[in-house]
Amino acid sequence: MKFFSTIFLAIKHFWLPIILTSATALTLTGCNPTNFKSSAAQVPQLVSAILSDPKTFNYPLSQESPNVFPLIYEGLTTENPITGKIEPALAESWEIADDKLRFVFSLRQGLKWSDGEPLTADDVVFTFNQIYLNEAIPADARDVLRIGESRALPKVRKIDAQRIEFTTPEPFAPFLGTLGLPILPAHTLEPFIKTKDQEGKPIFLSKWGVDTPPDQIIVNGPYKLERYDTSQRVVFRRNPYYWRKGPKGESQPYIERVIWQIVESTDTSLLQFRSGGLDTVGVSPDYFSLLKVQEEQGNFKIFNGGPATGTTFVLFNLNKGKRNGKPLVDPVKSRWFNTVEFRQAVAYAIDRQTMINNTFRGLGQPQNSPISVQSPYYLSPKEGLKVYNYNIEKAKELLLKAGFKYNNNQLIDAQGNRVRFSLLTNAGNKIREAIGSQIKQDLSKIGIQVDFTPLAWNTYTDKLSNSLDWEVSMLGLTGGLEPNDGANVWSPEGGLHMFNQKPQAGQKPIEGWEVAPWEAEIAKLYIQGARELDPAKRKEIYAETQRITQENLPFIYLVNPLSMSAVRNRFEGIQYSALGGAFWNIHEIKITN
Repeated sequence: MKFFSTIFLAIKHFWLPIILTSATALTLTGCNPTNFKSSAAQVPQLVSAILSDPKTFNYPLSQESPNVFPLIYEGLTTENPITGKIEPALAESWEIADDKLRFVFSLRQGLKWSDGEPLTADDVVFTFNQIYLNEAIPADARDVLRIGESRALPKVRKIDAQRIEFTTPEPFAPFLGTLGLPILPAHTLEPFIKTKDQEGKPIFLSKWGVDTPPDQIIVNGPYKLERYDTSQRVVFRRNPYYWRKGPKGESQPYIERVIWQIVESTDTSLLQFRSGGLDTVGVSPDYFSLLKVQEEQGNFKIFNGGPATGTTFVLFNLNKGKRNGKPLVDPVKSRWFNTVEFRQAVAYAIDRQTMINNTFRGLGQPQNSPISVQSPYYLSPKEGLKVYNYNIEKAKELLLKAGFKYNNNQLIDAQGNRVRFSLLTNAGNKIREAIGSQIKQDLSKIGIQVDFTPLAWNTYTDKLSNSLDWEVSMLGLTGGLEPNDGANVWSPEGGLHMFNQKPQAGQKPIEGWEVAPWEAEIAKLYIQGARELDPAKRKEIYAETQRITQENLPFIYLVNPLSMSAVRNRFEGIQYSALGGAFWNIHEIKITN
């Protein structure tokens, strides 16, 4: 999974691993795109917006969404967001041995990189053995490839130029889906893996940053990077060597250029869409009524895919460790945060229905699970999932039970410390800023003082994943159908186990880091769930993980909004879904006028 800032067009699904999101309703955008023309005639293009600059063009090092990679890379397989089935991509077919431990993939004939070089089995073996499975590369993708209690990794070997064999140590139900990870170019990147810097680390870790000239980023997806202007735009051009063909043998994609304008405010993106400068915009609840009445006049359509697949939540920093002898979290506050009754009290004190009515304009529903509602492994409240409906008296009762008390309506702990903490989120996201303001108000009703502080996205994610210098946060994760895509969240070793983060490769060590029994149990169940091939038995395993998360609340889930986007009517071939968005099939979408 990944952090997300909300993605404009969900195009293929590199939800492996799940990503942190700065959640915003994205869009392709622009300063008016008519101001950005080629030297010749205007080319067919799609224009959208993102909230902030990309952090890297190096996929294995990326932890955020939106990112450029769904447009520029493909893997061996892909997930169809309409059917939920795993389909061929760079691999045209595969065979699975009777013991379910051996997989042989056959690549399509004639595959090429964007520089015209052939894409072969060597690239696949390089990508897995030297990048994803290489412990020297801090790739979150490795978390979803670990198998069993031993956390063993699959073995990958070349059979011939077109065929690759993967061998797993035990049955691994999500394996076909994990092979949607992007395949990367060996002929360009292998020297960066083999060459080490002064600290003995591969120089790959400092390559393909956002300062790399776009023409040096070699890709295999429908588009390639053409231009990146810091704080202004990212421009993609059709990849002439992309493998997909239309029904008459014509090259795809049909849209020549994609432009992401970097717009730090969703209000500005809305204005640009209404003035005709954008081709699509994510429709947040506060924009829905305004845009709905303008559909016909503005020549666009609002697509509604039902509940979004991602999650939005509040989390406490439960890390008890120290760096250089200094606790990551004030020990007084750490005691509060690590008390389950305290976390449950906070959950009961957040008025999610008012949040739905006011911030989401009624266009959302309470969220209670880390697993997307579209997933066959989702456990609903009707099936016994614990929920935390607004109940101030229950919240106060739990706090008193845990040894807290009140002094003039202010909550203090058993040692007389006033309960006060900072709540961080990313700036520029109106929905999250509104949620944070409400949480501040809600928690004041149980005597807790919240200092709500939105931060710039890059500053915020650095605190969450690197310095670990934070108390309470609000953010989101991308979602999907396969629970194991979140292995990097639920494994204590995982790159997004953010509520109790272990330092990742290259980061400063932490002394005294502890894993709670319930954390270890969730991790154990995720291993069991990945091993189990029977869907009914898998569902029960993941049901238990959801019961444990809702009892212990590493994340306090908030509201699941509707997944909505407005798209100009001139785009033909839109098959909208919450799982894929409007442009997941961008290779076959045409511009009609």
